[in-house]
Amino acid sequence: MSKKDHAAIVVKKKKGGKHGGHHGGSWKIAYADFMTAMMAFFLVMWLLSSAAPETREQIAEYFKMPLNVALAHGDKSSLSHSVIPGGGEDPISQQGEVLKKTLDKLDARKKDRDDSLQSLLNKLQSLIQQDPRLSNFQSNLRLSLTDSGLLIQITDSQERPMFKIGSREPEPYMRAILQALAPALNELPNRITLSGHTDSLPYAGGDAAYGNWELSADRANASRRALISGGLAAGKFVRIIGMADSVSVDSSGQDNPLNRRITILVHSKTSADAILKEDSLLNRLTSTPQTAPLKKALTLTPANKAAADRPLPPEKRNLEKTGKDGHQ
Repeated sequence: MSKKDHAAIVVKKKKGGKHGGHHGGSWKIAYADFMTAMMAFFLVMWLLSSAAPETREQIAEYFKMPLNVALAHGDKSSLSHSVIPGGGEDPISQQGEVLKKTLDKLDARKKDRDDSLQSLLNKLQSLIQQDPRLSNFQSNLRLSLTDSGLLIQITDSQERPMFKIGSREPEPYMRAILQALAPALNELPNRITLSGHTDSLPYAGGDAAYGNWELSADRANASRRALISGGLAAGKFVRIIGMADSVSVDSSGQDNPLNRRITILVHSKTSADAILKEDSLLNRLTSTPQTAPLKKALTLTPANKAAADRPLPPEKRNLEKTGKDGHQ
């Protein structure tokens, strides 16, 4: 066989040459994937920061879904109405998704509370504009929604004090203001706390005698009676408090008229329940055999019956019975 019968094999080798940059264009694809991932990450972070707490809670519950339910492509293992499968502290129980259901109930209660108190606020604002007993004293009336409920403040002014100077007796227009507010306050079942406040001017007798603490409590009780005479149910009151000058609105002067005021707090249900729960807890605390000595110690008894029956001197008599204001 001759050498010409075999085909010649030629091998070509290329040296150098460019490959379209660093290893071609593959780095561009990797960079684009990285930028897409970063954009998705920041988009998720932005959505989470702008979402409501309830929405974030639902997202968190979604990722608590039991693995066996997810692998079986099944529905949630609980029987709640949530569209999110599983979730909650005990997803196998019938209640399931306990945390979410609790949050939903709290949110619904808060909405009902806010709606009812906001409605009362709107009604009072309209009443102040229409009722002449209130419209002439708009600068003395302050309304605001707080965490504890709807706060109504009736403040003094330099020209128009709400009570006679140094006395627990309300002026006729103060009595008319309270009587005008009573029907609106009576429409809601919410409980009420009534507080009296004074300025910082001291009494001549000092702290040991009749002073701002007694005066603020007397004014609060006088306001309570005026509200009841205007039609407010007596059972709506949960607390009547004398605050003296302990909570000042303006501390620019001892005799600042803004500090002489009556505040009416229409409690939210949560706020009123907290007060009643506190009182109930104290009652239970002093009703156990272990705390019987404490209850006995807290009970004030006269030294002897003769001391209890002995009439008080005029300066110490109950002001509600004497009708005096206790001033020097």
